[in-house]
Amino acid sequence: MSEKYTMNDLLDIMAKLRDREHGCPWDIEQNFQTIAPYTIEEAYEVDEAIRNNDMPALKDELGDLLFQTVFHTQMASEAELFTFEDVVQNVSEKMVRRHPHVFGDGTVEDADAQTKAWEEHKAAERKRKAQETGHTPSALDGVSLSLPSLQRALKLQNRAARVGFDWPETGQVIDKIQEECNELLYEVQNGGPEDKVKEEFGDLLFVISNLARHFKLDPEECLRSANAKFDRRFRNVEKKLTEIGKSPETSTLEEMDALWDEVKKEERRAD
Repeated sequence: MSEKYTMNDLLDIMAKLRDREHGCPWDIEQNFQTIAPYTIEEAYEVDEAIRNNDMPALKDELGDLLFQTVFHTQMASEAELFTFEDVVQNVSEKMVRRHPHVFGDGTVEDADAQTKAWEEHKAAERKRKAQETGHTPSALDGVSLSLPSLQRALKLQNRAARVGFDWPETGQVIDKIQEECNELLYEVQNGGPEDKVKEEFGDLLFVISNLARHFKLDPEECLRSANAKFDRRFRNVEKKLTEIGKSPETSTLEEMDALWDEVKKEERRAD
């Protein structure tokens, strides 16, 4: 039977990996900036395991994500910034504070009411933090710059909507999409500078994200599904080309487009 490790064992393992005399050279030379991309990657791998309903993979990926937390807290401890225990204390206090209906005398009627209460608690915390640091509080405080752009757009729009800055009708959003399309086409057709074309294209993506929000859709999830559909269909086009002794490189656009339509029809029949 394999040895049973505890959380303390994992912390000890990380400390030994970072030991300046006997640790791992790669682990020793890392810092917060170099490790951050791995932290993000591990979070995405957790998400992938969940989407694939792969529980053995999820167990493995959650361990990798936990290790990222341990790695960061070990580096922070070495710099005398904070410890793993400080992180546990902080998040525990936060969870108790934000759930007065569980750990105090508060009550909530249902999940929707809890979500509203949660956001109110977070808003109050952001306001208090802004005041403590001498900044003017904003409804947009705390929306991370590191989020994927579509996800950040959605969060910014949700925050603005909570304080009343939103189109009341979905049709108005669709009108805005048409307006942004026209502005983008104007710049492209009139040889506008690249930075202006990029700006107009970004505006179009932003308002499309807003339309998804009005439809109560996650634009990141929608695009992920569209990516998966394109991946599946194009691979089937390649397969059909292989069956007739061809490849995309030796085929015309018309040939591939015809096979694309054939693949789409086959999918519809299968549904």
